[in-house]
Amino acid sequence: MTTVAWFHCFAGIAGDMALGSLIDAGADVDEVRETLRTLPFGGWTLDTEEVHRGGLRATRAVVTVDDDGSERTADQIAAMIRAAALAPRVTTRALAIFDRLAAAEGAVHGLAPGAVHFHEVGGHDAIVDVVGTAVALELLGIDEVRASGVAVGHGTVMTRHGVVPNPGPAVLELLHGAPLIGRALDVELTTPTGAAVLAALACSFGPLPECAVGAVGYGAGSRELEGLPNCTQVVIGALATARGSGDSAGQPLALVETNLDDATGEQLADTLSALFAAGAADAWLTPVLMKKGRPGSVVSALCEMATVGAIRDVLLAEAGSFGVRVHTVDRFATARTLESVEIDGQRIGIKVNGIRAKVEHDDAARAAAVLGVSVREVTARATAAYAAARTSAAGGGGPGVTAPRSGAGTTA
Repeated sequence: MTTVAWFHCFAGIAGDMALGSLIDAGADVDEVRETLRTLPFGGWTLDTEEVHRGGLRATRAVVTVDDDGSERTADQIAAMIRAAALAPRVTTRALAIFDRLAAAEGAVHGLAPGAVHFHEVGGHDAIVDVVGTAVALELLGIDEVRASGVAVGHGTVMTRHGVVPNPGPAVLELLHGAPLIGRALDVELTTPTGAAVLAALACSFGPLPECAVGAVGYGAGSRELEGLPNCTQVVIGALATARGSGDSAGQPLALVETNLDDATGEQLADTLSALFAAGAADAWLTPVLMKKGRPGSVVSALCEMATVGAIRDVLLAEAGSFGVRVHTVDRFATARTLESVEIDGQRIGIKVNGIRAKVEHDDAARAAAVLGVSVREVTARATAAYAAARTSAAGGGGPGVTAPRSGAGTTA
């Protein structure tokens, strides 16, 4: 089963509203606090209070800080997150949120993401909101984040840069392509921090997916609104993930691509290596004929939604691209285990998915070099050894194959 958190943003979303909704849905606030205390700064407290917004009971997450909001660069915030004792998925999600914020602010102000100085979102309270949200998602065991259409206000709002349109430019940059719902309220319903949470983590936008609901939470905004409960709703549920069923959803991933007609073979090879290092599940090149009859390549990378920013940066830096495109795709992958056989003292991995068994090429190449034979011969012998061991096991003659080196997985 896959556990999903669906944010219903009928009144928008902010960092504190996302955090409050997850705490209201069951994330232990004491555990959130303890994890946040591993961040390398003090001078803050996280409290919760029960409030009512438009008649709905909700939890408000209140972050109090000793300073008046620090100005920090994206790199400084990333270093603070990496220095904390966080679970890997918490770190990945928190970094992804600030990565998307930096990219959006950079696009709005004409700066490179690394040169962006955060003002409102650089203070302790915003960092606690973002990292706290990532921690709460982990405590609830959330595998996927999804969202409804996102409500935004109108008019203008005041920021440290002065008066800007509402919704703000950074919000629109972050939610480009997402369904927005305009409300006739002169209020900033969706903040850049809340928009970044969705932009970085949400794999899709739309109605509540078909799921078995386990918990519901409401995260309150700081004030009452006329005619609209000022809160974000989150629904925690279990999705059916049986692969191959015609009516079940696949695993949502991002397909990030760019077209290149001026890269050398060496540069393209380096780009693929960098994409894998940045967390791509797969990456490949497709030869194409581009404008003016120039031969070129489409560089494609498949990745988790939380790593889109890192993949994009690789394509911009390593490939020298002027832009990328991102699509959401569904992947239907079979579960598999990694078993092994022994050939002349050399351990050879066998990837098994219930349909076929495939020899790990790198293991076969390493063994071939040691044994002084061809990779083809090692592969054939390992395949035969695995089949013989399975036949022996089925007949009661013993397993003949080592225990799986990893549990069932869905990566491809």
